[in-house]
Amino acid sequence: MTQKIPFNRPYMTGKELHYITEAKIGNMLAGDGPFTKRCHGWLENKTGCNKALLTHSCTAALEMVALLLDIEPGNEIIMPSYTFVSTANAFVLRGGIPVFVDIREDTLNLDESLIESAITPRTRAIVAVHYAGVACEMDSIMDIARRHDLKVVEDAAQGVMANYKGQALGSIGDLGTYSFHETKNVISGEGGALLVNDPALALRAEIIREKGTDRSRFFRGEVDKYTWQEAGSSFLPGELTAAFLWAQLEEAERITSDRLTIWQRYHELIEPLEAKGLLRRPIIPDTCQHNAHMYYILLAPEIDRQKVLDELKGNDVFSVFHYVPLHSSPAGKRYGRAQGDLEVTNRQSERLVRLPLWVGLTEAQQEKIINVLSDAVS
Repeated sequence: MTQKIPFNRPYMTGKELHYITEAKIGNMLAGDGPFTKRCHGWLENKTGCNKALLTHSCTAALEMVALLLDIEPGNEIIMPSYTFVSTANAFVLRGGIPVFVDIREDTLNLDESLIESAITPRTRAIVAVHYAGVACEMDSIMDIARRHDLKVVEDAAQGVMANYKGQALGSIGDLGTYSFHETKNVISGEGGALLVNDPALALRAEIIREKGTDRSRFFRGEVDKYTWQEAGSSFLPGELTAAFLWAQLEEAERITSDRLTIWQRYHELIEPLEAKGLLRRPIIPDTCQHNAHMYYILLAPEIDRQKVLDELKGNDVFSVFHYVPLHSSPAGKRYGRAQGDLEVTNRQSERLVRLPLWVGLTEAQQEKIINVLSDAVS
């Protein structure tokens, strides 16, 4: 029987259940217990952010961002169309208008050269989505934001353990967000984090995360009771989720190293296909240290992507394409607007194929994947 190669296989370090049991024995099941505090400390030390706050998803972290930035109906937020729906939804829920800007040919990240032409008097923020854990051109984006008095949000859902010019993704803009969904490198099943880099936003972030109350200050002994301070919601995860995540964060360096080895092996095996003009491999700028979140290829225009995916699946290799651009979706047309024709977004999104990548993927499995891919594109 042929062994199937899944697109993703969630990795466990071996300590997750031990820490979950430890949390249970300690009778700390609600959020913000000892494991949450360990995770916060790790994130703050690793990224250098002012404050890290675990959330129950990256979507929740982005929704906190919209509240922190006081997004109101009619405010515009510049972002790529080639991203997950949560990037836009978080702002749409507050009445904000996503303004979709085209992406770069090389990294598939927001094209920084097109941002200024999308700015209007209603613009409040720029969302830099670090696709595949490869950084946007943050120096340029931060400069534009400074000159136009805009906030910068890093959607670093795919960016844990990646950096730009030595700075951790998520720690460069005013606010950053991470995902620990089971499809990411470091996981907790569902989960996320908000990185607060602007100290002026730190206290409000705590309040918004705790149902709009100053509960965190109460537990630190800074106030004698906690009360409702402003609009918020319940954004924190339970302690069992944090316990699982702590086991992953402890091994984050090794997980990243293992994934980079697999990524590099793909890069070498696929080079001959790129040399024949059948596809394009990922491009990593010199300023970026990526985290091997994914390995994707861009098929030559004449190759039928669906046939390639079907051929892979027929040989028990499960690969996928990625986002349907938001500007072309029903909700994207209803809630947002496109700046320009987004030609690169449309073209690259129709060519992209993501290959299986998970800790434990063997050399033999990778060779099979590339052999099947080679037959499918030749």
